[in-house]
Parts: sequence; structure tokens; C-alpha cells
Amino acid sequence: MISKELLQPFHYAFDSEIIDSITNVAFVKTFKKHDIIIDIGQNLDFIPILISGNIKVLREDNDGNELLLYVLESGDTCAMSLTCCMAKSASKIRAIADDDATVIMIPIANMKLWFNTNESWRNFILQSYQVRFDEMLETIDTLAFMKMDARLFKYIIDQVKLNASTTLEITHQEIAEDLHTSRVVISRLLKQLEKEHKIELGRNKITVLEF
Repeated sequence: MISKELLQPFHYAFDSEIIDSITNVAFVKTFKKHDIIIDIGQNLDFIPILISGNIKVLREDNDGNELLLYVLESGDTCAMSLTCCMAKSASKIRAIADDDATVIMIPIANMKLWFNTNESWRNFILQSYQVRFDEMLETIDTLAFMKMDARLFKYIIDQVKLNASTTLEITHQEIAEDLHTSRVVISRLLKQLEKEHKIELGRNKITVLEF
């Protein structure tokens, strides 16, 4: 059982009935930065709802290269995990804590039951699908239509907005993995952005000077 105070961020979305139900059946898990929350091929018994922190959701190709699909923030759930739960199939994504994260875990059986019996829960799930679908379309558009330098700068700006800070503590390798390219390419493009006075580079740190 979890406390109702923990669900405070969801009072705008859930009615009192579903809040009572969640407090009775859910449990809380905490993860450190870089912890794997959901892995590819994993059979899911619970769906996660993020209370605090950020979670990166990634796909992996046959060579083990990862591609960032979207990032979950407080109040979000993962549409890809919902799909796997509904289809009773193994996970097709990897979810990794991008910061220390606190997650509410809800049993699949309850998720399905509430979808059929509670309007506020059903709306939350459907809206989550829509938001994640839009984000995946944006990822596809970025891959298809934007050059790597533009993709990189967009990625940096998105991270600034996500972390509410113009200074990012991140390595060139981490960026390369998220953008599915090499560290050498990222380092070269970052130096070019610095020459254009858009960013300032430090040791494992990027400060954004221009939006």
C-alpha cells in the first residue's frame, strides 16, 4: 500500500475511486541513475508510473546500438510497456533511469480492469498513448529530415528543458548513444556549436548559451 500524498501529482487526472484503488494495490520502487527499469525481452507484470526523475526509453538494433525514442517525466507512463502488457508480449524497449527515479508499479491485472471500469484511468491511458505516439513521430521526423548537427542541437535544447538547467552534465559518448552515432562525430559537432557561440564545453559538461 502507498500513501495518497504520493499520488498528489495525479489528482488532476484521477478520480477519488482510482486513487483509492492505486494506493491499495501499487508499490513504490526507487532507481539510481543508469539503472535499467525495463529491459528488452522482459516479461512485464507491472506497469510503471513515474513520480520523480526522468526515464529514457530506447530501442536496440541487432548490433546492440541503442536509439532514444522518448523521455518520461514525472506523471508519465510508458506507452510501449502498456502495449506489451495488453498483448502479453515481452518488452520491445529498454527503460533506463536518466536521473534517480521513483516509480509506482501497478499490477497488469488492475491496469486492465480499471481500463474497463474507470473513466479517469481510461482517459489517462489513452492520453499517454497519444503523447508517446506524437513523440515517436517527432523522433522519426528528426531521423528522416534533420541533419546530424540540427539533431544534436535539438537534443541539447530538449535536455535543457527537461532538466530545467542550461548546464548539462553529460558525456559525448552518452549523447552519441542516444543519437545512434559515434562519439567522434558528436565531439566534432559540439566543437562546431561552440565556435558558433551556441554552447560552451567543459569536462563532461555542456553550457547552452543560445536557444
